[in-house]
Amino acid sequence: MQRRIRRRYAAERRFRLLGLAAVTISAGFLAFLLWTMLSNGLAGFSRTEVRLPLNFAAMNLDVTPDQLGRRGADLALAGAGLQNAVGAAAVEAFGAEGERYISDSAWVTVREAVKDDPSLLTKQATITVPASSDIHTAATEDATPETEAAAAMLTQRGALTSGFNWTFLTGADSTDPTAVGIWGALKGSFLTMLVTLALAFPIGVLSAIYLEEYAPRNRWTDLIEVSINNLAAVPSIIFGLLGLAVFLGTFNMPRSAPIVGGVTLALMIMPVIVIAGRNAVKAVPPSIRDAALGVGASRIQVVFHHVLPLALPGILTGTIIGMARALGETAPLLMIGMRAFISTAPDDLTSPATVLPVQIFLWSDQVSRGFVEKTSAAIIVLLMFLLAMNALAIYLRNRFETRW
Repeated sequence: MQRRIRRRYAAERRFRLLGLAAVTISAGFLAFLLWTMLSNGLAGFSRTEVRLPLNFAAMNLDVTPDQLGRRGADLALAGAGLQNAVGAAAVEAFGAEGERYISDSAWVTVREAVKDDPSLLTKQATITVPASSDIHTAATEDATPETEAAAAMLTQRGALTSGFNWTFLTGADSTDPTAVGIWGALKGSFLTMLVTLALAFPIGVLSAIYLEEYAPRNRWTDLIEVSINNLAAVPSIIFGLLGLAVFLGTFNMPRSAPIVGGVTLALMIMPVIVIAGRNAVKAVPPSIRDAALGVGASRIQVVFHHVLPLALPGILTGTIIGMARALGETAPLLMIGMRAFISTAPDDLTSPATVLPVQIFLWSDQVSRGFVEKTSAAIIVLLMFLLAMNALAIYLRNRFETRW
């Protein structure tokens, strides 16, 4: 007997050690993931700029301040050779390699400054422009000796400055890693999630109430329940193929639009909402229904005045978890064309758009080193959104949960 007791105690100790090891390994992988994302992504929220002296009067630009008001300023400045003039000014200011110290989009910053103050065309000015990806890397982390020497030279001359990268939060996609932003993808994600919630939540909740409260118990109901459970486990790319064939191929809906992405994702998370809704409705004690019926309430009053309010916390929790899953999906949206290069934020539900996970996928496929930190920074933003949605689910559950 003593040996059997010792064996049981030893088995319990081994089980506890295995459980502790599993938790420790999981926490280690999570810490490694967060450390990798933070170490690579925090630099994406910073911006390195170069103070570039410009002598507009000596550039011989074929445009005057008065002409900027009579025709398109963008076309006028581009046609006047402003881009080449900015590159030449960088060479004159910083040497033969000076043009490599500024971003490809530096002339756009100069163009916007001239549009705001056309009188700059007649005088000298110093304008702060984005630094190139190599200079930014040298200013934030280790780089090649030549690039670090160039960054040190710019710093010694007081031409290099750093600050928070507001463009990353307010801009859209670009071919230049120093000018990219996530606002276009964030707005596309918001519009897509809005369509998803507007379709999936009411249909899913009403389906759950009908199946749990009104549907007769027969083979057809059992078939529907099995189908819903199977749909919840279908790979997401299958829903992308469905959206491609039905919404784009049959109904000719606009390609790469938030409304198509929202409808596709709504089909994907609807089984999750139905299952969560049924479990929440089933958890309401039968005594609530009996008491309401006993005082003369109708069946629909019982459901919508008593059962649904008590089941709502569980329904909302399942809905938010489903929405969080939809927010991180990429495969179904790639199938319906939401991987196009979108340089402006969408205006409405039918405008071309992309979403944050797809934007991360596209940036990760770029060969430029400057996109590495932008990809990690976008992942940090996406994780913050997912954590916020999960925290909201926990709050709603604790705030409205009823203890029986």
